[in-house]
Amino acid sequence: MCSVRLIKDFGYYLRVERGMSPNTAASYCSDLKEFLEWSDVPAGDVTTEDVLRYMEFRSDDISKRSQARMLSAMRSFFDWMVAEGEMASDPCDGIETPKLGRYLPAVLSVEEVNAIIESVDLKSPGGVRDRAILEVLYGCGLRVSEVVNLRISQFFMDEGFVRVVGKGDKQRLVPLGEMAALAVSDYLAVRGVANGAEYDDYLFLNKFGRPLSRVSVFNMVKRQAMAAGVRKEISPHTFRHSFATHMIENGADLRVVQEMLGHESILTTEIYTHIDSSTWQADVLKFHPRR
Repeated sequence: MCSVRLIKDFGYYLRVERGMSPNTAASYCSDLKEFLEWSDVPAGDVTTEDVLRYMEFRSDDISKRSQARMLSAMRSFFDWMVAEGEMASDPCDGIETPKLGRYLPAVLSVEEVNAIIESVDLKSPGGVRDRAILEVLYGCGLRVSEVVNLRISQFFMDEGFVRVVGKGDKQRLVPLGEMAALAVSDYLAVRGVANGAEYDDYLFLNKFGRPLSRVSVFNMVKRQAMAAGVRKEISPHTFRHSFATHMIENGADLRVVQEMLGHESILTTEIYTHIDSSTWQADVLKFHPRR
């Protein structure tokens, strides 16, 4: 079976049987395509030496985190190949995953969040929309993919909740803060007409009446950060990180934050306790008598 067809079938397996998000499945398939093109051997003939040589080849130009994801993609692919009867064994067996340091994402201060949100010009419907997007990103701690796919019917304004569809189509109820609810209500009052019945229920529309893309939200966040004078390297996900960090700093229970973020494991949420620790550690060292 040719590599192109194999990768296509593997992508289908990841999305349908493993329940991976389309973005994650696409990343895995992209990593595999690059590896198979580099190795220049049929997928079924790949050896452990091929994988090790490729890992060494890529070690200088990608981070250890990317190397770990790349190896995970190959391991999943070759495990699937073995299960499908295309290979006798997984060539990734015995290859150690690169050791990762603890990743601490960029976090905005409350003042920086406010400055970015306040920098939006509300004189146009697009500005009212962008303000609502920022309020929902931060106020509800949502992923950008969850924001662009929000439906009007998922909002329960009277009850103060929004129903979010996250990774693997898993649903969760997230409390809707007063500022986010007000911003969404303001946007609904000026929201344009959808360009087709299939888009009627989408909350956030572009100027053509179609759902926003993740890239357009990314660009908007960058633009507003610059307008607010925030020079940190941020993305829409930074608002999610900041939301979680500020919740924990203010005393929220870790389990509550886990539920709001939609993390399967509490270990994923615990990263935000380390961000909080790094903040007070910096303060201690700054004023330490033996600094």
